[in-house]
Amino acid sequence: MAIVKTIEIIASSEKGWEDATKTGIKEAAKTVKNIKSAWVSDQKVTVKNNEIDEYRVNLKVSFEIK
Repeated sequence: MAIVKTIEIIASSEKGWEDATKTGIKEAAKTVKNIKSAWVSDQKVTVKNNEIDEYRVNLKVSFEIK
């Protein structure tokens, strides 16, 4: 039997949604081991001078507790 825990994180990137997601997982993996999946629960952008300044994602990251 496996026990899985889920945490929520917010990640951002100036490049795009995919890069924000990759950045979030990479940063989470520095302190969270055994990551099994992530779900993008929300996406947002910040706007500066009528241009997209930053892409943001809310991630629900699931990892197995051993």
